[in-house]
Amino acid sequence: MINGKRILALITARGGSKGIPNKNIKPLNSKPLLAWTIEAAKKSKYVDRLVISTDSPEIADVARSFGCEVPFVRPASLAQDNTSSMDVIAHALDNLEESFDYLLLLQPTSPFRTTYQIDECTFQAVTNATPILVSVSECHSHPSFVYTLEGSKLQPESGKVSKQLRRQDLPATYEHNGSLYVADINYLRLHESFNTPDTEAYIINGYTAIDIDTPDDWTMAELIALGLERQNA
Repeated sequence: MINGKRILALITARGGSKGIPNKNIKPLNSKPLLAWTIEAAKKSKYVDRLVISTDSPEIADVARSFGCEVPFVRPASLAQDNTSSMDVIAHALDNLEESFDYLLLLQPTSPFRTTYQIDECTFQAVTNATPILVSVSECHSHPSFVYTLEGSKLQPESGKVSKQLRRQDLPATYEHNGSLYVADINYLRLHESFNTPDTEAYIINGYTAIDIDTPDDWTMAELIALGLERQNA
């Protein structure tokens, strides 16, 4: 709780991962991927309740074993490839017997976010009365360097051909990294999106911003996890 505001941490983890089978419970070095997020959230000094939304009994069992609540089962209709995250969030909020002021959305595919980042982001949102705060990282490629193909010819994604500038001469651009989403629940229900005119940025760079989506991402995450274990040994 912060300034009298109750915080719900919601982990979303469906069972139908295709790119990396059983991704959410696959061991990332010493523990299941899901456990990295649970352990970081459980150490937060602001989270009032930590729950998971999942359709998978296996994921539910792993979550419980690491101390995360599983107060409901997500229906299969909300665990499809095209399911909206807003529908999953609404289902979770509607199936809890108590109310909260802020939602902290955590995805298991960002295993290296820290408890410090969770608390700092949450504190910033609540104390500044920010309705939506989303973690972002600086883009590796500036939009000026992004192209589509017309046949074999490069076409600037911006639609304009301009003088090639050095990256350091261009303003920084940012993208969602999927690690942290904090929202005033009433505001989120009204707008049904994390992308609003009032959305503010919480910047995370480096390995803590990694989002695991592909097998190559997983390989990189394994190397990072191994390095962290050796560092803390």
